[in-house]
Amino acid sequence: MTTRRNFIKKAAVGTAMISFGGVLEGFSAKSYNNIVGANNKLRVGAIGVNSRGFALASNFAKQEGCEVNHVCDVDSRALQKCAAAIQKIAGNKVKTDKDLRKMLESKDLDAVVIATPDHWHAPAALLAMQAGKDVYLEKPCSHSPEEGEILVRGAQKYNRLLQMGNQRRSWPNVQEAIRELKNGIIGNVYYGKSWYTNNRPSIGIGKEVAVPDWLDWELWQGPAPRVAYKDNVVHYNWHWFWRWGTGEALNNGTHMVDILRWGMELDYPTMVSSVGGRYCYKDDWETPDTQMVNIEFGNNKCMTWEGRSCNGRGVEGSSVGAMFYGEKGSLLITGANAYTIYDLDDKVVKNVKSQIAIDPRNLMNPAEQLDALHIQNFFDGIRNGAPLNADILSGHKSTLLVQLGNIAQRAGHSINIDHQNGRILNDCEANKYWGRTYEKGWEMKL
Repeated sequence: MTTRRNFIKKAAVGTAMISFGGVLEGFSAKSYNNIVGANNKLRVGAIGVNSRGFALASNFAKQEGCEVNHVCDVDSRALQKCAAAIQKIAGNKVKTDKDLRKMLESKDLDAVVIATPDHWHAPAALLAMQAGKDVYLEKPCSHSPEEGEILVRGAQKYNRLLQMGNQRRSWPNVQEAIRELKNGIIGNVYYGKSWYTNNRPSIGIGKEVAVPDWLDWELWQGPAPRVAYKDNVVHYNWHWFWRWGTGEALNNGTHMVDILRWGMELDYPTMVSSVGGRYCYKDDWETPDTQMVNIEFGNNKCMTWEGRSCNGRGVEGSSVGAMFYGEKGSLLITGANAYTIYDLDDKVVKNVKSQIAIDPRNLMNPAEQLDALHIQNFFDGIRNGAPLNADILSGHKSTLLVQLGNIAQRAGHSINIDHQNGRILNDCEANKYWGRTYEKGWEMKL
């Protein structure tokens, strides 16, 4: 374990520069303001532990040098289940809270992992950084572009690390594939295609019913404007309501669009368009179940994302993936820790396989062993000042691409973008979706 004094010495020389919002700002590796626990372990709290959060909390608890000592959820069943599982895994006692604000008052936490519904992601992360905690935040990092910008500024202002759960950035074979691209294996890459497919059923028409006794509906809504409880929202179906979710584009598109942006070395686009809708069923589902997002950049490059929530026919033999097209050939990355390179005659010239089985449609824990690498990178950033593989600026840029797709979809037309900062240009209709409406008193404030 690096001592606090040695870490501060390292941090003092680790200064970098980032461009955000058209303004060049200094950004330095943070000094370690928390005092690591007496047992020399990083003390972590988990917020939102029903499904994916349960898997992440368990994964964190299995990591050497980490103690998950606090869990938080508004579902009392999930809370007790996760606390019991962590205690069984690691043997330590686990505190429980249903209100994350109370949990964040704890002095025995160095970091938190957040896997709440999307409308809570950015507000929870900001509150955690304001409380002096480093943050591992599930994708998407924000519900709206405005929130993403606030998180970037917040990480700088409060001098905290914020890692987004774009875990493929830590998978070894995916990293190798990106190096191949940047070394020119298929020449200039001018087009990237990404996709996600599934066979999701209808969510039906919800009925207003009494709130279950295991759920704090007031806290579940948190920053979102209040509505009556319906029986087809909690737990998973909130993804398909604009009030709380961000649709398939951010639910799964974020991962593959991030890989495209990474491999093509792109930042902000110049134009974004989207077509699609809720085509398959007539129910309460608001976001598209079928969507094609087109993203153009100012250097003769473009990318697309195709989402099909209700027709699971794969592309390139996979339910999820990213394909790069270049002057000399193509490179495919599917949902696995693997890649394939093709020449212009569509012949395989290199095929690197994964040794770990992955199920991209597993909603809870598709790749635990590989995700642990992303967690360890987060720990290394806290302990040693190592660069994060998916820091908040990177996470915001990738999240923004699919957010702009949703904005174009909702506005009903293509939108022009300032390539220097990602802001929408001269479009009152589209800019209505740049931010979001909060329940009074829950607004994000730096």
